[in-house]
Amino acid sequence: MARKLHRGQKLVLASHNKGKLREIEALLRPHGVEVVSAGDLGLPEPEEDAPDFAGNARIKAVAAATASGLPALSDDSGFCVAALNGAPGVHSARWAGPSKDFAKAMALVNEKIGDNPDRRAWFIAALCLAWPDGHTETFLGRIDGTLVWPPRGDNGFGYDPMFVPAGSQQTFGEIDPDQKHAISHRARAFAQVLVSCFG
Repeated sequence: MARKLHRGQKLVLASHNKGKLREIEALLRPHGVEVVSAGDLGLPEPEEDAPDFAGNARIKAVAAATASGLPALSDDSGFCVAALNGAPGVHSARWAGPSKDFAKAMALVNEKIGDNPDRRAWFIAALCLAWPDGHTETFLGRIDGTLVWPPRGDNGFGYDPMFVPAGSQQTFGEIDPDQKHAISHRARAFAQVLVSCFG
């Protein structure tokens, strides 16, 4: 049974990624939920060792809900490339190294693809909402497109500058952030959260 969130309720965003925080806060703002980040609460980042996005999202949400005593929303998302059998996938952040250098990560994707003509790529987002008693709900979103080289645009974060969503000529790094929020993998997962938790 889905649980509801209410206006004025405090929700922990179980992420230390500032780009994700900005995006999710923008999506939650119209619903009157007070958002506090795991980083602001000084919560440690748990080991993300699940084999899939949903599992990693669940690890983060449960850890934050248990530690804070509040409902927690986490996101695990990544960039998947057909020519690399879905990599970097759940290891998307690791490809950027400890310094989170996504210019390096994008260059690595391009290097590994080489001259493979298959340029299909997609982003996946798994959102997990967890309560302190251990109840969880998970929502998945995906957007398909193609990758380009060199990267284009300074908007967004992560692999956005090398991804052109289907039906667009611009990368996620070039399009207006509001436009991205309307169509992204995270927005598609979040639309399910809204129906389930605010509907």
